Amino acid sequence: MFVRLIFFVMLFIILMGLCAEEYTERDVVAMTILGEARGEGEAGMYGVACVIAQRVINRNKTAKQVCLQKGKRIWQFSCWDERDPNRKKLPTLLKTHQHAAYAKMLATNINNLQRGYVGNADHYCHVNTHNYWTRTSTPIKVIGNHKFFKLRK
Repeated sequence: MFVRLIFFVMLFIILMGLCAEEYTERDVVAMTILGEARGEGEAGMYGVACVIAQRVINRNKTAKQVCLQKGKRIWQFSCWDERDPNRKKLPTLLKTHQHAAYAKMLATNINNLQRGYVGNADHYCHVNTHNYWTRTSTPIKVIGNHKFFKLRK
């Protein structure tokens, strides 16, 4: 019984460590960039950061609020979805990934990015994704495995 109690206490502590609300704005944005585009190099990471910056303007929210916003059925940024295996990796990526410093720099300067780099895109997805919103939209830019869209005019 005592061992089981310790197990649940430790599990609770671990899960609390993944609570996004406990992280600073910079850390949430940097983790989002890493969670979404760490395999796309600096160009792809910059593109995702530009989308976050554009949504800050479009939605009149903070960058942290944009990153943690849920859609109708899913998270706006899938790396924050509890079912996504990337979510539990986010804190570690922030500390150990080779592009962590770059992601933090982008997050720190999120309001000064050149959003025109992706044509002021406010959405992106994997090039092989064919969601309802991608069927009637034309990508304005493709960087690596991400295609970028401007859905708000």
